[in-house]
Amino acid sequence: MGELAGFPGESPAVHVEGTVYRVILSISFCHLLNDMMQSLLPSIYPDFKMQLGLSFVQIGLVTLVAQTTASILQPVVGLYADWHPAPLALPGGAVFSLAALEVLSIAHSYSLLLLGAALLGVGSSVFHPESSRVARMAAGGRHGLAQSLFQVGGNTGQALGPLAAALVVVRWGQSSLAFFALLSLLSGAVLWTVSVWYRHHGLARLRSAALQSGAAIRALARGGTARAIAVLLGLVFSKFIYLSSLGSYYTFYLMHRFGVSVRSAQLYLFAFLGAAAVGTVAGGAIGDRFGRRYVIWASILGPLPFTLLLPHASLAWTGPLSVIIGFILASAFPAIVVYAQELVPGRVGMISGLFFGFAFGIGGLGAALLGVLADATSIEFVYHICAYLPLIGLLAALLPDIEAVPHHDAPSERAAL
Repeated sequence: MGELAGFPGESPAVHVEGTVYRVILSISFCHLLNDMMQSLLPSIYPDFKMQLGLSFVQIGLVTLVAQTTASILQPVVGLYADWHPAPLALPGGAVFSLAALEVLSIAHSYSLLLLGAALLGVGSSVFHPESSRVARMAAGGRHGLAQSLFQVGGNTGQALGPLAAALVVVRWGQSSLAFFALLSLLSGAVLWTVSVWYRHHGLARLRSAALQSGAAIRALARGGTARAIAVLLGLVFSKFIYLSSLGSYYTFYLMHRFGVSVRSAQLYLFAFLGAAAVGTVAGGAIGDRFGRRYVIWASILGPLPFTLLLPHASLAWTGPLSVIIGFILASAFPAIVVYAQELVPGRVGMISGLFFGFAFGIGGLGAALLGVLADATSIEFVYHICAYLPLIGLLAALLPDIEAVPHHDAPSERAAL
């Protein structure tokens, strides 16, 4: 099972080998809380649309503000932490999420809604790159599994957001968002404990691995690292534009096309996001076992038949198809992040920030552009167009097989960790 120790109270001189599950599960739990609070925003878009008289364009701009602030800041936070590690940034990020939900709970104007969305983005920009770094510190060589366990917390939180909105916010109203803000205090307390482990144990584990990575860096540089990163970003573009079409507009699509209630539409969204959570765990474990390149290829291109069927499906088939799409698509991101981290060893924070930030940014931009398209045509037309996005998965053929490159550092890294 790996080493379960490693929290404060142990000697910093002890080098813990194996996977530190207690740390990974702690940041996964905080990822759950963080992304559940983040996903409350799109879950209550129907309420804001009705109360404030918003258009689809204005709703898309709210998502754009939230995800652009996260997108711009995440690579900066990650790069800074590569040079100047900041363990206390983890609990500090929870403060922004708390402030965001407090603002959203009293937002009775569009400007306050945008402010709350921006604060949510800042909270994510601090949390994600540093937490992804902690997952790699605690991985013990099982990087895909560690990254997927970290990310599944976020997927689970995204799935719980619509459910929480359906059960609490729809019943008690916008002011109930203040209750969820209290969860930020719990997250901050857990992240404080993780930050102490980070300072006393994690940094030493990461440095030990970095000392052994010189040969791998030279080999991967000759293999075309820049092109591979560009291909990976293209695949992230495909994945998150499509996910944005579901995350931001799926409830509207179901209500408009099939006439379901807000509560029922949110339960469909919960099922889709729950399937994405399961797919995330599967993708990381399969990538460790069979190779991340194969997982990336299958998970981006694989949903194509189902995305093509979705706009033509009845309500009875729409739910199952969206579940299948969510499961397959979600399996890609852990593999993409770990693959990129292995392309550029020693820059875990920058790479994590780049990919999480790009994912958030492209998702926000996609939401805004899809909102424009929905206002100009129809919400159904959006899904007809987005159905072809998985074709971008063909770019995976350009990825180098880095697992075939001799990684002289791998045994030493596992020993150091």
